[in-house]
Order: sequence, then structure tokens, then C-alpha cells
Amino acid sequence: MEKKVLLTGFDPFGGDKVNPALEAVKQLDGKNMEGIRIVTQQVPTVFHESIRTAAEAIEREKPDVVICVGQAGGRTQITPERVAINIDDARIPDNQHHQPIDVPIEADGPAAYWSTLPIKTITRQLREAGIPAAVSNTAGTFVCNHLFYGVMHHLAKNNISARAGFIHVPYIPEQTTETGAPSMSLEMIVKALEIAVFVSATIEKDLVETGGALH
Repeated sequence: MEKKVLLTGFDPFGGDKVNPALEAVKQLDGKNMEGIRIVTQQVPTVFHESIRTAAEAIEREKPDVVICVGQAGGRTQITPERVAINIDDARIPDNQHHQPIDVPIEADGPAAYWSTLPIKTITRQLREAGIPAAVSNTAGTFVCNHLFYGVMHHLAKNNISARAGFIHVPYIPEQTTETGAPSMSLEMIVKALEIAVFVSATIEKDLVETGGALH
């Protein structure tokens, strides 16, 4: 039976002209691999509107897996996120100039949601493929965490059984020519997402191995 994976990617924000998350996701739109079909959705880097857009795509596509992808400028690795927390605390405004500070995403929602993706298996297989990767224990408090939490909340409150989670990706080189910040090629990011899609659609039980951090 074919499985469907929904990938979402944010539009550029914070003055950037490109977002590597969206550029990578666009390259995978419509791809079929070993009984897995990828569908994609661009989402705005806007509080609440991002959740509405992703929720509409979930209702339309009825995927087996949802992987939201976002840019984490300054990170050196592909980082599957472990947890989404119920707070918005924006250091910069979103693309519609909203800047919520210390505001719950869902007033009556739980404090957090765990990813239901096999994040440690994804991390292991990325490393085995020569792609730098690590489990992340913070998705931040901007629109990435907001969308991650919102998608998990939508699935929970509507009793939708799809697996879901969030993956952060580094800058691509064209974004760092003036700053010298860490970056990763778009080709490698695309390959990483292909691996994450395959693992998430085929691996039922995650690895039990260290993925924690001291701070």
C-alpha cells in the first residue's frame, strides 16, 4: 500500500531572499520512492497562518506522515526536533510584523508535544550517509516551534493518526557569502530529507540510543 508523506517548507524571512527549507522541499514535490509518495506545501512564516495552511494541507492530502521543515541559521547539522513547546516568544517579527512575546500558542493546550517521528533512527541513518546530523531538544520559540506545536495539536484534537514532527536545516552557501556562517549544500539537504521521509514512512520503532545534551 502506498504511503503519503506531506513535507512543508517556510517562505523566506528575516531579510533572507531564500529559505533552504522551502528550496529543498520544492525539489521533492511529487517524488515517488519505493511505495512512498511525497506531497508538499509552502507555508508562510507567520504565526497562526502557518498552522492554518498546514492543517488545510493535512485535511486535503490525508498523509501518513507530516514533516515540517525550517531554517535554523547558524546550525551545522540536520537536526530532527524532539519537542514542541506551547509558547511564542519572538525575537524578531514574522512576515506580517507580528511579534508575540510570552504568549501560549494554544491557551488550553498541553505544555508540549513530543515528535512522533523516529528521530534517532533518522539521525543515525543521516550520519551513515555522510550527512552531519543530531537530535535537537529545542525548536526555538519563533514560527518553527509554533508550526510544530500547531500541527501536533491539530492531529491530537482531531484524532488523526499520522506521524509528525519537525526538522531544522542549516543555511545554504549563498546565504553566507558575507557572514561566513555555517552552511550546507542544497543537494545534501535534499538528500537528508529523502532519507528522513523514507525512515519515517517505513520504520515503526525508533532506536534507543543516546541523543541527549548536557546543556
